[in-house]
Amino acid sequence: MKVYSILLEGFRNYASFEAEFSDTVNVIAGNNAQGKTNLLEAVYFLSAGRSFRARTDRELIHFDRDGAHIRADIDSGGRGHRLEAFLHRTKRRQFLSNGVRLKTASALSGKLRTVLFCPDDLNLIREGAAVRRRLMDGCLCQLRPRYAEALTEYNRILEHKTRILRDYHQKPSLLETLDDFNLRMAQMGAQLIYYRAAYAALLAEKAAVIHREFSGGSETLSVRYLTVKTIEDPAKKPAELLEPLLEHLKTHRRAELETGTCLSGAHKDDLEILINGTPARTFASQGQARTAALSLKLAERDIHFADAGEYPVLLLDDVLSELDPKRQSFVLNRINEGQVFITCCDEVSLLPGTGGRLLRIAGGRLA
Repeated sequence: MKVYSILLEGFRNYASFEAEFSDTVNVIAGNNAQGKTNLLEAVYFLSAGRSFRARTDRELIHFDRDGAHIRADIDSGGRGHRLEAFLHRTKRRQFLSNGVRLKTASALSGKLRTVLFCPDDLNLIREGAAVRRRLMDGCLCQLRPRYAEALTEYNRILEHKTRILRDYHQKPSLLETLDDFNLRMAQMGAQLIYYRAAYAALLAEKAAVIHREFSGGSETLSVRYLTVKTIEDPAKKPAELLEPLLEHLKTHRRAELETGTCLSGAHKDDLEILINGTPARTFASQGQARTAALSLKLAERDIHFADAGEYPVLLLDDVLSELDPKRQSFVLNRINEGQVFITCCDEVSLLPGTGGRLLRIAGGRLA
């Protein structure tokens, strides 16, 4: 997959911006706070239908504009496409593919695939479960449109159920709807768990190879998918996962009513990362944890390639500056195929001898 060009109108600090890209390496250079990450964010937005930094669309709109427009010409599966996003302060967002309006953001799934790697991802091993769930969700939403739809619905139900648990003391009638929400949550959760189990197995396989290569065969990386305890085999079909999920919800009903929080479901899932059979979150050194995180992110890229037969667009947001020379070299040697965007302060040396492009950004403009 490739992004050939992009147009930004009123997006972040880009009042009006157009650029064309190399189909190999694109180095986005400039001082801090000039808009380098914003450019990667725009590319990511067209692949995921959301930002990896902002909580609301309003944060993405230039301060003196009422809306923003992102347009990119891309190649996907050997065919040219034009993707567009229109953001508004007072109206719902709109997405278009070749001029045709898409009903939901999840309809973007698979049209432009990206893998984002930023400094926060280096803490992937040591952070809480939510970070590793985002790793699964971010990749699966691009791989499988049905997963994106199920995740959207699950999060909507989770929000409603949380309100019920929070407010039922003032409105006891809300409890009459709790069983219906639990059933729907279990149905959507069963789909999420089915896809996550398959993804975790692939991630474990590919990350193990990468990590073994990096460590010279001295370390073994393994990944274990953790979900609700009543599910013995998360790889079963969603219909077979429904009953164990409902059972788990039933046993946690009293605790949920007492605490006012949702304690059971796929929103508690996690990935356990082990190095030589030992939990990396607790016992890995900083260097081991970083190497494991690199292995997982590079494995995510390989999963996309195995699924689509082409590499996703790789977005490296100032991550190389956080790595020592050995790990920098390892990453760069593994990404010599496919299109890559690298943001940095002034690392012109990252460009290959031939091909590639350097774009200097200053104040939301090409300098």
